[in-house]
Amino acid sequence: MNNNIPVKNKINTDDLIKVERFRKNIRNTAPHKHNHYFEIVFLTAGTGDHWIDGVQYSIKPDVLFFITQDQVHNWALQTEPEGFVLILKNAFIEKSLDRELKMLLYRLNGIPCIYPEHEPGILPLFELLAEEHRASTEMTLYIIEGLLKALLARILNNARQEPNRAAARTDLYHTFMGLLHTGAPPVKMKVADFAARLNTTPQNLNAACRKAVNKSAAEVLADHIMNEAKRLLRYTNKTVSQISLSLNFSDPSHFVKFFKRITGHTPQSFRSL
Repeated sequence: MNNNIPVKNKINTDDLIKVERFRKNIRNTAPHKHNHYFEIVFLTAGTGDHWIDGVQYSIKPDVLFFITQDQVHNWALQTEPEGFVLILKNAFIEKSLDRELKMLLYRLNGIPCIYPEHEPGILPLFELLAEEHRASTEMTLYIIEGLLKALLARILNNARQEPNRAAARTDLYHTFMGLLHTGAPPVKMKVADFAARLNTTPQNLNAACRKAVNKSAAEVLADHIMNEAKRLLRYTNKTVSQISLSLNFSDPSHFVKFFKRITGHTPQSFRSL
């Protein structure tokens, strides 16, 4: 096991989006994550499992997976896969002027997996996106934005029937989440500090979080810290003291108390589960 979680990059530096067929030679991969991009995987064939942040999802085509930039995942495929991979860099989302496209993307946050039913339009849209990505003309970005918007709408139309679908999001909530994902470990920062950076009040930030995920801003912040702590415990050989330091806790004992209060386990006992 490494001292740090491996980071893989499957898109060129200058590209903002990439759409291609899922590589058939992929079978098993070591746990890893991707920095600065969001990945959508659509499989129409293949069997096995896909692990995302320690949770096992069965590959039963058709299936869609959504992997955010900070999540750790790995493949354990048993038979040859078929499908598509769509990679979106943060810069693509920031550059887009289509507010509705951004909101559709935001609504996918918190949805790791969907098994779409009665959605024949998903595969053709992936095929069109891959074809347009290869064409690369001066109008490609506009065409891709339109196709991507249609694809996300198709996916979310199906996701409405998922029992654990993501709640409706708000702009302020997503700006807050973006700040959490791109900033330094936030333990030393309080909700009031984040509110100040977002030019709002703690009350407004709390209201936005409540509306989006029915949690307070403090609970969202604690979830973010806890998720990163669990990843470091699962996928690295860092000591509890090293993890505590990397997450900006002032003392390892504070980290242990924080972790046990939320999970009911000490970091060491969680690691051995």
